[in-house]
Amino acid sequence: MALKNSYKLLPLAAVLCLTATLNAQGSGYLAVNDPPTVVAKRGAAVEVRIPATVMSGYHVNSNTPSEEYLIPLKLTWTATGALENGTVTYPKPSLEKYDFTEKPLSVYTGNFDLVAHFKVAPNATAGPGSAVGKLRYQACSSRACYPPKTIEVRVPYQVQ
Repeated sequence: MALKNSYKLLPLAAVLCLTATLNAQGSGYLAVNDPPTVVAKRGAAVEVRIPATVMSGYHVNSNTPSEEYLIPLKLTWTATGALENGTVTYPKPSLEKYDFTEKPLSVYTGNFDLVAHFKVAPNATAGPGSAVGKLRYQACSSRACYPPKTIEVRVPYQVQ
């Protein structure tokens, strides 16, 4: 009888542990603050700083991770019609040594900026809009790395 009760409790305990883990990961390890609105004329080249913050006690792999099995930070843009050639300049990463690896890792911690570069299409419609990007990252603590996440990044613009 005790074995049956223990057997019934095991799945419940596993569900509770999984739920706690999902809630912690759902809170995110990286936050992106709203960038300023880009105001530009047709045909102009523009750049915008996108401020990001990694939660204290964590790091994210840089866009050029030290190990091939680590997932890089990568920001990609969806074509908008008004803003073209969305490229990104990443900050210089830090090389940090952690207990779980032999060599230092290329990471971002704390606050940093991503810089997005666009060209306003020569035939862009005047008015407001928003460039939409996807920022994929893998966060780690000093003890473990977590599954990669993707968050949406929006850059508001005004074409004159």
